[in-house]
Amino acid sequence: MSEQPELFDVLKAAIEAEEPVVLATIVESPEGGPEVGAKILLKAGEEPLGTLGNDDLDRVVVRDARGELAAGTTGIRHYGPAGEARQEDVAVFVESHAPPPQMLIFGAVDFTASLSRVAKVLGYRVTVCDARPVFATTQRFPYADEVVVDWPHRLLEKVGTTLGPRDAVCILTHDPKFDVPAVIEALKTDAGYLGAMGSRRTTQDRNRRLIEEGVTEARLERIHAPIGLDLGARTPEETAISICAEIIALRTGRSAASLSNVDGDIHD
Repeated sequence: MSEQPELFDVLKAAIEAEEPVVLATIVESPEGGPEVGAKILLKAGEEPLGTLGNDDLDRVVVRDARGELAAGTTGIRHYGPAGEARQEDVAVFVESHAPPPQMLIFGAVDFTASLSRVAKVLGYRVTVCDARPVFATTQRFPYADEVVVDWPHRLLEKVGTTLGPRDAVCILTHDPKFDVPAVIEALKTDAGYLGAMGSRRTTQDRNRRLIEEGVTEARLERIHAPIGLDLGARTPEETAISICAEIIALRTGRSAASLSNVDGDIHD
């Protein structure tokens, strides 16, 4: 276990730098099996550090740990002594340390101020972007971690590869010259949520423009538009809640029906 001091140094540095990192530790093992306490650490885009004592087990656990890290989840997985599936002999605690999920909000409007505020409560790192410097200011959006003056699609070209299943893109520009290029770029990312504001008529017009730009009907289904759940929201604050509620429902796979009208467990 001589590699552990270096492993923990790397883990500590990654957490302090808010870099994605996952640590897998054997917490249960049969007699003669892999050593309890053996660890393997994985950073995104890098080779694993450490070993669980078996090459096949390492390979399978690293594969699963990558998935846990991408989702930002933590849990216990079970394997055979050599990584066999559908066996319970070896229990491995896979602990993800992921940076806060990102929410990119495009459009410096009143709805953006409310959405950035609610998103911060939910733990998002919020970026507000608008091409108009007179509107895109930190004074107007004090809850945003970053306010960027640029065209939305250009920012997405720069940061799109950093977006994953935990992240959200909310396009509130309500202007074809901004939101059509932004949607096209957002569709190239792995963001878990993509929503666009607008009435049903605006949404139909936007979809027509997107199709003219080569976006397929199948890809259009990924866009949540009009954005948000049907809560009867009217104010910017209520709309922000409806958007975040839709994001939560999508992430958890729930139908977002009223709890009073459905049966079954409230929590998974």
